[in-house]
Amino acid sequence: MAKKTNTMNAEVKRRDFITLAASATAGIGAVSAAWPFIDSMNPAADVLALSSTEVDVSTLTPGQGVTVMWRGKPVFIRRRTQEEVAAANAVDVAELPDPQTDNERIIKGKEEWLVGGGICTHLGCVPLGEAGDYHGWFCPCHGSHYDTSGRIRKGPAPKNMAVPEYTFLNDTTIKIG
Repeated sequence: MAKKTNTMNAEVKRRDFITLAASATAGIGAVSAAWPFIDSMNPAADVLALSSTEVDVSTLTPGQGVTVMWRGKPVFIRRRTQEEVAAANAVDVAELPDPQTDNERIIKGKEEWLVGGGICTHLGCVPLGEAGDYHGWFCPCHGSHYDTSGRIRKGPAPKNMAVPEYTFLNDTTIKIG
């Protein structure tokens, strides 16, 4: 009788091992089959290359601006004059449709530089630079006026122009993204 019990224990141990081995093989097979699908959800190399851009702003003089493309959208970079910086800081924020100070929209110590998304927040048009009642940007499609800080001052646009994430790599190079 003792021999039969040992045989049963050996069969149970063998069955457990076979179940464990089959489960492990099935799990590894499922992961191997799913990996190409999961990996295809990662951004492509061309998308990663567009995730940031570096802009040389050494040629811009005070009062000039440039439009660059980042992630397929325009970004306005403007080197503001001291008068434009002073005018942007003098605005009563309580009167703005989207209250935001100039200091919340720029990098401290680099007040003359404004980097802003070049899309009107009303319907996604591209505003004209150095235009409008506030000498910032004007969207001729529906009449939105932005100041030199990219803040909405007049018109149907509900929000200020977006400020993308950016840093200064040095005094003449801005990295957006």
